[in-house]
Amino acid sequence: MYFKRIYDLRTDNDLTQQQVADYLMCNRQVYARYERGVREIPVSMLIKLTKLYNVSSDYILGLTDK
Repeated sequence: MYFKRIYDLRTDNDLTQQQVADYLMCNRQVYARYERGVREIPVSMLIKLTKLYNVSSDYILGLTDK
């Protein structure tokens, strides 16, 4: 699954992959794989992303546009 929304949220907030990876406490390459959909996002990382961007997990997963 390709998580275009995490790419869009990151770029809309003027963050680099490294900055988000640092926030998630993971390697930049690992985060890049989440964005490309090569790797599934673990629930713990998904929760951190919802807090970082102040959006719901449903939004990140593409289940809602709100």
